[in-house]
Amino acid sequence: MSLDTRAPSPQSTPSASSATADASAATAESLEDYTLRFAPRSYRRWKPAVVATSALGGIAYLADFSIGANIGLTHGTVNGLLGILVAALIIFLSGFPLAYYAARYNLDLDLITRGSGFGYYGSVITNVIFASFTFIFFALEGSIMAQGLYLGLGIPRWIGYLISTLLIFPLVIYGMKVLAKLQVATTPVWLILMVIPVAYLVISHPDSVQTFLTWTGESGEGVNFASAMLAAGVCLSLIAQIAEQIDYLRFMPPRTAQNRRSWWAATILGGPGWVLFGATKQILGMFLAVYLVANVPGAREFANEPVQQFLATYEQLMPAWLAMTLAVVLVVISQVKINVTNAYSGSLAWTNSFTRLTKRYPGRLVFLGVNLAIALVLMEANMFDFLNGILSFYANLAMSWICVVAADIVLNKYVLRLSPKVPEFRRGMLHDWNPVGIVSLVLSGGISIAIFFGAFGAAVQPFSPLFAVGIAVVATPLMAIATRGRYYLRRTDDGIDLPMFDAGGNPSGETLTCAVTGLDFERPDMIASAVPGSEGEKLYLSSLALTTDRTGEHVLPKE
Repeated sequence: MSLDTRAPSPQSTPSASSATADASAATAESLEDYTLRFAPRSYRRWKPAVVATSALGGIAYLADFSIGANIGLTHGTVNGLLGILVAALIIFLSGFPLAYYAARYNLDLDLITRGSGFGYYGSVITNVIFASFTFIFFALEGSIMAQGLYLGLGIPRWIGYLISTLLIFPLVIYGMKVLAKLQVATTPVWLILMVIPVAYLVISHPDSVQTFLTWTGESGEGVNFASAMLAAGVCLSLIAQIAEQIDYLRFMPPRTAQNRRSWWAATILGGPGWVLFGATKQILGMFLAVYLVANVPGAREFANEPVQQFLATYEQLMPAWLAMTLAVVLVVISQVKINVTNAYSGSLAWTNSFTRLTKRYPGRLVFLGVNLAIALVLMEANMFDFLNGILSFYANLAMSWICVVAADIVLNKYVLRLSPKVPEFRRGMLHDWNPVGIVSLVLSGGISIAIFFGAFGAAVQPFSPLFAVGIAVVATPLMAIATRGRYYLRRTDDGIDLPMFDAGGNPSGETLTCAVTGLDFERPDMIASAVPGSEGEKLYLSSLALTTDRTGEHVLPKE
């Protein structure tokens, strides 16, 4: 990588020039969405309320209605409600420390994961888990949109899958600025289309509430803890949604005395607070599915399809043609709102992993295409029919990752103080691999998946999600104690004399010039180079430029 055009070989080799071009290209593209990077103060101009609204726009998805319908019809209302509440509590508690770190330090979840038990390369493992989440749920939402297009317009489902995929690509090209406008503009319409008809149905058909509360599911049994935990397992697959919330929360403005209340409200509501809305939608999905089954002959075959649920609700209010139109409009708006987030976050995750492993930056749009292609294959394979099984399996991996990182922040950073309290993400400052997070993830995910597949008997099989959470919370501090925290930081000095934070504890807005790209970057994103300039002066690199340094000569030595 060439730092100075006057410098002699080997800094002027073709390989170095290529690496410099990669760094420059990555920097230019990431000026819009800050792929792989700390989100600088100069870019974070939104008010906390706008950031929270943008983040919550991503939870407009209708998959919650399908999830609620499936668990309610299978396990009964009471067991379904218990499962939803257990899952919501776990998701909120585990998501809070992650959301706080994202908003406070302006990092996405991958950057947080690096310094919270996994190491510079270790977090690639969790990036793949998250990328899987994005294309699974993209496919799920795309399937729901195709259902709406088929029902309302007669479009064959395979064509509907293609439309729901191609529609998203141009909307995600320009990153956060366009996504924020899209989410804010569409949220009022979405709320009106979803909330008012359901409220009318409850008020005008009070007997439907009693039918809902007494529904016992396909088994016909009453309250059963195992059934409730099976329901919770499906809901807990959504735990990785916090990573998508964080992709917005990292753009929160600095916390000050003036905006303290709105900052905290936005962080909580736009972060772990998403699950309050998600749980509500799951309960509504259960209610609408039971209403359909109780009142429409043969409805069991389609009661878990949101478009059918809302069509039946709208028909109570208006002519059939208008009901159909609004049902399709709701499905399309909801699918667009969530799938722009799925596509955006998935492209970031894939790009981050690829660039770190290969030191090459192919551009986020390449992996946007990859993510959408995988989702399209899943849709064409009709994954919607296997929804519960896919989500229940995935929940074990997602919970293991999220709970390991949350446990590291809460227990290892604040209680044991074996993990550095300030998150570190820069190459050279971290060890490549940290056994604390990796071993804990393998134990938690591996054992819970084995339980899920019945390796320890049918009696404990429904409780695999709880084992995933419990093992993660126990193994993470034990691993930190066993390793005495030696594998968190490779260095404590990044070679820069400027303070990392301002007087308010917010990441500093002071800038330094990157010797590779020639652009100014804020202090938290910079690190000193191990190679001096042509006149012996100290040079600085942005974290992104150092990521694409293929020779490794600019990485500071281990302390």
